[in-house]
Amino acid sequence: MDPSRLAAGEGPRERLGRLGPAALSQEELLALVVAGGVGGISPAAALLRRLGGLARAARALPDELAGEGIGPVRASSLCAAFELGRRVLLAEAPSGRELRSPRAAYDFLRPRMAHLPREVFVVLLLDVRLRLLRDVWVAEGSGWACAVEPRDALAPAVRAGAAAVVFAHNHPSGDPAPSMEDRALTRRLSEAAALLGIRAVDHLVVASGGYASLRELGELQRAGRD
Repeated sequence: MDPSRLAAGEGPRERLGRLGPAALSQEELLALVVAGGVGGISPAAALLRRLGGLARAARALPDELAGEGIGPVRASSLCAAFELGRRVLLAEAPSGRELRSPRAAYDFLRPRMAHLPREVFVVLLLDVRLRLLRDVWVAEGSGWACAVEPRDALAPAVRAGAAAVVFAHNHPSGDPAPSMEDRALTRRLSEAAALLGIRAVDHLVVASGGYASLRELGELQRAGRD
């Protein structure tokens, strides 16, 4: 007999204890948070249907999660659970990792930025071998845009003596396609970095649906390129 089959009268909590969390469906896992494992999985299933899936739910704020059997307290608990999961990913990220490709930078940035409900601008400070020194949040918008000046974006790199930087911002819409404003900002940032002798490695647009590399799109100066 398959040990993962549901035993008579067994609910998500019992299956979790018997088989571990990997054996539970998304709805069952959500049910343990939003309904404490009581009353079936219908509120969790309704949540996934209403928000369009787990990825969208993980980016939602408590007021978006509430509804259809999920009250404010459960919605806050669920939001906190999603954030704890993201912080586990951050805690397990190796220090001093090399960011030599857009994909490597995206893998580092995605758990930090892709889920955010508003746009933020981040600068990754790198050494001469493109190893990460630290990441700095430069600006945060009130909606789906944030204003960034080159002097603000590059000041942390100057203070830290960084040899190179990766600029990044997120698109809360989930679509990583850069706007005309993104392209214009990239050129300004690249020119300012060149004047300071700092290598602008890339400018990434980070989204839940993937990423866009402005270097690959030809918007960064080629000064300092390998």
